[in-house]
Amino acid sequence: MTEYALLIHPSANRVYAESAVELAAAELAVFSDLAFGGRLTDVGTTVIGGLPYVCFTGDELTDRDLSTLANLSARYAFFAREGDLLRPVAAAGRDRFDSDLITIPKYAGKTNEQFTKLLLNVTALAATGSAGAGRSGTVADPLGPDSPPLRVLDPMCGRGTTLNQAMMYGWHAAGVEIDGKDFEVYANFIRTWLKHKRLKHSSEIAQVRRNRTQLGRRLAITLAANKEDHKSGRTLDLTMVHADTRRGRDFFRAGSFDAIVTDAPYGVAHGTRGQADRLTRDPLGLLAEALPVWVALLRPSGAVGISWNTLVAARDDLAALLVKAGLEVADGPGYAGFAHRVDQAIVRDLIVARRP
Repeated sequence: MTEYALLIHPSANRVYAESAVELAAAELAVFSDLAFGGRLTDVGTTVIGGLPYVCFTGDELTDRDLSTLANLSARYAFFAREGDLLRPVAAAGRDRFDSDLITIPKYAGKTNEQFTKLLLNVTALAATGSAGAGRSGTVADPLGPDSPPLRVLDPMCGRGTTLNQAMMYGWHAAGVEIDGKDFEVYANFIRTWLKHKRLKHSSEIAQVRRNRTQLGRRLAITLAANKEDHKSGRTLDLTMVHADTRRGRDFFRAGSFDAIVTDAPYGVAHGTRGQADRLTRDPLGLLAEALPVWVALLRPSGAVGISWNTLVAARDDLAALLVKAGLEVADGPGYAGFAHRVDQAIVRDLIVARRP
């Protein structure tokens, strides 16, 4: 058995940085259970040379194993521990594009990029149907270097942080956003970014109509990561719809997505509109209406991951909504360790559930 140490990536957000080590340990526990069949053990935190590390033990990791672990949201560097020494271990993740796809957008209320990646990771790992099987029976390693691309939906996507992270992984991404300004800002950003990077792509914004009724606007982009992918037809689909999330079936086919990932409004900077379109700080009213639509868009064995403010909605109440919608809430190793403070009005947590 070999002991490994994960150096945590520094975070520009001071409050998030205070929680990053514990969050990384919880995320690693999910990776171990679902992508490694429990082969990574003794997960814990320590300080080495004055810096925080997450340590774990396991058999000698293969290049593929390391490529999977390289996608951990807070991973800065890997080391193998040899007595009092740390030996650097090379690892390259799934990233297909330059990091400025994630880091350029800056705006009030943007979810921390590391947390967006964490939420996407643990949801994708919970979705079954890829190659390999974890200890708890779920199918593993959609984050592996040669795993086929997933189809990811963020049904309340804001200005597209989740879409960009899915795109970074080489996955097909779609989003729904009710705010017209957010739709326009994201459309302008991603089209400018693609042109600046000189990536082969096609782009269109069109009105979506049915029976002479306007349903919303749709941004549809097809792109390739490089010239070789373009020539061989290995393209990615990126879609964003300006519409109410409860109308998702008007834009996407049933069973279209492997994973549905969203950061629910926190009810601090603004409220949410739930039943009867009433403004409320509690997101449960909106989620009660939206979840049946989202589940219909999820393929069997796919997974839903939601982050939310626990100060305005209890975990048990959200779990009950997920179960009512026909999902099974995940409760394996790591899932109880994701709650953390964002500010004095927000304690954020996440919950993941699978469609049987």
